[in-house]
Amino acid sequence: TFTDMAAPQLTSRVEIIVSCKNLPDRDVMSKSDPMCVLFMKTPTSTHEFGRTECIQNTLNPQFNHKFQVDFCFEERQVVIFRLYDVDSSRAALQDHDFLGELETTVGELVSRRQYEAALTKTGSTKKSLIILTCLELQECKLIANFRVEGVKLDKKDFFGKSDPFLEIYQPMDEIQTESEVPRVRSWVLVHRTEFIKKNLNPKWAPFSIPLNRLCRGNRQLLLRFDCHDYDSDGSHDFIGSFYSSLESLEQEVARSRSAQRTLISKKKKSAGTIVFSQIGIETIDSFVDFIQGGTELHFTVAIDFTGSNGDPRDPRSLHHVSADGRPNQYELAIISVGEIVQDYDSDKQFPGLGFGALLPPMFSGVQDAFSLTLQPENPYCAGMPGLLAAYRSCIRAVRLYGPTNFSPVINHVASMAAAHQTGAQYFVLLIITDGIITDFEKTKQAIIKASSLPMSIIIVGVGDEDFSAMEELDSDDKRLRCGSMIAERDSFLCVASFRVAALIAAGMPWRRRYWRSFRIRCASG
Repeated sequence: TFTDMAAPQLTSRVEIIVSCKNLPDRDVMSKSDPMCVLFMKTPTSTHEFGRTECIQNTLNPQFNHKFQVDFCFEERQVVIFRLYDVDSSRAALQDHDFLGELETTVGELVSRRQYEAALTKTGSTKKSLIILTCLELQECKLIANFRVEGVKLDKKDFFGKSDPFLEIYQPMDEIQTESEVPRVRSWVLVHRTEFIKKNLNPKWAPFSIPLNRLCRGNRQLLLRFDCHDYDSDGSHDFIGSFYSSLESLEQEVARSRSAQRTLISKKKKSAGTIVFSQIGIETIDSFVDFIQGGTELHFTVAIDFTGSNGDPRDPRSLHHVSADGRPNQYELAIISVGEIVQDYDSDKQFPGLGFGALLPPMFSGVQDAFSLTLQPENPYCAGMPGLLAAYRSCIRAVRLYGPTNFSPVINHVASMAAAHQTGAQYFVLLIITDGIITDFEKTKQAIIKASSLPMSIIIVGVGDEDFSAMEELDSDDKRLRCGSMIAERDSFLCVASFRVAALIAAGMPWRRRYWRSFRIRCASG
């Protein structure tokens, strides 16, 4: 037999962009507030992959959030797009009105590039459409940083000033001049800024866009910039637009320190000026770059030994160690994350911690951060087998108690990360728990302090407890705050429920001075 080690893997990453037309209206006094949720369907289960943002008061949403999916040529990857009318801030989908769905495959989307189909199960007689644009992402480490402002924008509100926001679109066709615009089949939303209230000279927050998303890596591609006046009912007023390539804007900023473009209204008149005070192209190092450059991951596990887990001798306990060797939910979480991280830890020596238990021999005084080996001077376990063995031995020796305090174990690992800030070491803390955090405010403070360190925190919830309160700690949309403290970055991920075959996507953004962002993905079971 012969194995061709140089054969390429038939795998690539694609970006799926979602928009809809004519969605059902579930709100009585206004229009629906739609959100799209992507599910991955396998022969044995269906699990949520991700969600777009919610757009208020519209039946024709163009979602800014894009889904990035690994496309495997040799697999039939079934995906389901489900639309919901968001009725509250709760994360549970059953709390929102279902608008319809589409089931298809990633292969179908890739082959068509832009796919339009009717939603099913809408409960409405009118035809609702979903438009899915699928683009292959070329490997690109470049990112464009923007500072943009408006000057003397047109006033659209009768009793006040406009509330402007800016949108950037890329064409589905390769065009470089405005004369080619009429032949463009469609435009895809790339980025939408926040809106600035009652201001005709807005200064939007700085933003960054990867070049492969902005212009498919082609700086000469002609982009469309639209400016609108925000209205809460979704009927945003068009202020004006213009066309420009990234290359043209870059060159003008380099020559004159800024680039100015005139917004053209529907009446073909000037509607104000958009000023680009900064356009900087930056190279982002990847996870592979750092690992190959010598960066090591240091993996620590912290396990919840509080009484709410149940008596380990009871088969119903989350800590029950079965005689036939079947892993419990705690062990599944350790294995699923640990098997990924251990490949990047050269010595394979993992500190194992516990919290919320009474320790032998006295069983007096709750320990908030103790070693699974029950040897404070030697908390290290030899590889995954050693970590699992230490856990099984510990669960038989300690007494489950409480409370569920996270801050001590976070501060423990943070102290190690604080001593290694050269960029050569990165620390990953996995906390596995069954319950609600007792020291929530102290945990927020600990996470914020750790956000400036080379450290990421993953919390995996096991059992059937309600973990929705932990979502506040996962600052994907805005940085975590506690009083006057603000996190430097999002260093935290909460997996609200751990199940076999669940996908754990652990974001590990790196401090700007030394590191950049990467993701770890693993499927358990």
